[in-house]
Amino acid sequence: MSGPPLYLDCDTGVDDALALAQLVGVGADLVGVGSVSGNLAAAGGARNTLDLLAMLGRPDVPVAVGAHDPIGGTFDGGAAFVHGENGIGGVVLPRAGEPVDGSAAELLVRLAHEHAGELRVLAVGPLTNLALALELEPALPRLVRDVVLMGGAALAPGNISAVAEANIGNDPLAAHAVFAADWPVTMVGLDVTMHARFEESHRRALAEAPGAVPRALAAMLDVYFGYYTPILGRPSSALHDPLAAAIATGQVEPTLAPVVPVEVDATDGPGRGQTLVDLRSRFVGYPPLPGTRHRVVLGIPDGFGDLLLETLLPLP
Repeated sequence: MSGPPLYLDCDTGVDDALALAQLVGVGADLVGVGSVSGNLAAAGGARNTLDLLAMLGRPDVPVAVGAHDPIGGTFDGGAAFVHGENGIGGVVLPRAGEPVDGSAAELLVRLAHEHAGELRVLAVGPLTNLALALELEPALPRLVRDVVLMGGAALAPGNISAVAEANIGNDPLAAHAVFAADWPVTMVGLDVTMHARFEESHRRALAEAPGAVPRALAAMLDVYFGYYTPILGRPSSALHDPLAAAIATGQVEPTLAPVVPVEVDATDGPGRGQTLVDLRSRFVGYPPLPGTRHRVVLGIPDGFGDLLLETLLPLP
């Protein structure tokens, strides 16, 4: 395995499944996965994760079930209209493995101690588990190397409200705690993920691949493409979580990613869930600002869909 140890926190829907396959495809040192309610309930996300990891030849990776409800709220049932009733487009994977004992927050804290100063955290769902881990272990920001998350928007509109992106908006209190913690955060938000696309040609290539995993991913994409076609104007989809995974592993290097202050609106008003990104330094080239620790990805190279396809096609 290559690179530093990586903990993945996810709500395994279709794009989470693509990201998980991508991480295995690039040889990431995946040391643990936690599930959280978002695209579907946390228990269902853990099941999807376990089954896909087994197909990928990584049944050794521990998977823990995380928070069912957001902090201070109740899980709203998920996004079956985007990801299908089971979160992965109705595709039924061979059942394999069971979650480990303990919560995802507890798994994250344990791994942070085992890999102190080295563990990277990639979060591609609501940030509930990370916030709970911060409560369990206040020293967590000193133990974790950095956090890369798919969530938020700086200049782009939201996708569950005019200003809120789903992962942040589904648990704003947790997101507020994660952004306020004293650790480096890279925010991979809708500003770039909506421009990272899989086209019908990519889906067809996966469907025609020899491996069971690429073919299963292609089948999952049917429902996902159905959701995105009226939004994007053609059969295609955004690649939210895979882009965050590619940036976390260094497979993609952002073309613009200033380090600027970010806060999360956790109030009950119309701005609830908005990531308030202070871009006022843009006119002088984003000089370093003392005390800032939030890297906000605003630009990526072209062709990410092709790169992702190259990573997925050889999978078993």
